[in-house]
Amino acid sequence: MKTSPTFTLLEAANWHDYELLDSGDGLKMERFGKYIFSRPESQAMWSRALPASEWNNVHAVFQPTAEESGGHWIEKKKLPEKWEMKYPLPHVQNLTFSVMTTPGRHLGVFPEVASHWDFMADSVRTAGRPAKVLNLFGYTGLASLAAAAAGAQVTHVDASKKSVGWARENQGLSGLNEKPIRWIVEDAVKYVQREEKRGMKYDGIILDPPKFGRGPKGEVWEVYKSLPSLLDMCRACLSDNPLFVIVTVYAVRASAIHIAQAMDEMMKKYKGNIDSGELVTRETSANRLLSQAVYARWSSK
Repeated sequence: MKTSPTFTLLEAANWHDYELLDSGDGLKMERFGKYIFSRPESQAMWSRALPASEWNNVHAVFQPTAEESGGHWIEKKKLPEKWEMKYPLPHVQNLTFSVMTTPGRHLGVFPEVASHWDFMADSVRTAGRPAKVLNLFGYTGLASLAAAAAGAQVTHVDASKKSVGWARENQGLSGLNEKPIRWIVEDAVKYVQREEKRGMKYDGIILDPPKFGRGPKGEVWEVYKSLPSLLDMCRACLSDNPLFVIVTVYAVRASAIHIAQAMDEMMKKYKGNIDSGELVTRETSANRLLSQAVYARWSSK
């Protein structure tokens, strides 16, 4: 890289329905809507700020097993099967979506990624032209809904039929059924390979890949091995005048500088800027920052 990218600790500061209440001793306590949960957080290597009485008053605790993503929820208070949350997308509208406890430790939303939703919605809204956006590993669709709400034509890809169904439900809850979103249940790599052959072009690409995963036909994804070739394929699917590319990576031993350098190589023929760093969440208890993921994003601005 000719110059070092901007390094940012990026906070999602617009939430009302989500809050990181406290963390420490390998745990975090969070509010999703009006319900409070305790989940493992290996990076919370400090002491908890709130008293044990607060931690004992949560609605549910996730109890992990030795497997990386294994475990189960222990319900301590009555919970609904699902409930709704909102996110105020600046200058656009509220996104409304459902959340629930799942067999894993997640609830259907990664709140720290909301800063990317703001960024892409602003990019689309102020572009002054139609924009096509590709969202790979799209999960429950909130990034897709943010882009669509701002005016983009969106293609959402995820290998999980259940996640895509959840995303379509969120589309309805947000009042965006009339927006042009294509919902695709497919392995991300295979889909991009086909898009490249078809000559499809996009003005924005969002990649939120897992550390490890399997496609609907058993395709294996390992982020260190698979991401470089996927970035090459995505570059071939960019329009002549793209707006943005966003890559977020969780649960890996990689610095943001590594993601930024891969992004720099991908986008070297385009004029723009790269911002990289960590997605962080600030506690309300002791004002500490908890790092959730590393990211890099390229912008034409």
